[in-house]
Amino acid sequence: MITAIFRRAPTVPLTRLALSRGYTSSVKEGSVAQSKGFSKKEKAHEDEYARRHEAELLRKLKAEIEAKKDELAKLQEKHDEVNSKH
Repeated sequence: MITAIFRRAPTVPLTRLALSRGYTSSVKEGSVAQSKGFSKKEKAHEDEYARRHEAELLRKLKAEIEAKKDELAKLQEKHDEVNSKH
């Protein structure tokens, strides 16, 4: 009797189930982001952010280089003092 129930039940291939999940809506996620005007504006904002970020990193690196130059000059002075005593 159980086998008769299973024989009558319709079967759906797994590939059909997997494909039907991807097509549940006609509107894609991020469809607004795909419009041309929005993408140009967004790219401009991203480019501006990247430039500002890189400029800030350069300022920090330059300040770090200056600090290292000062440290090197102090060490050089100490080295010269020690060498002049000998």
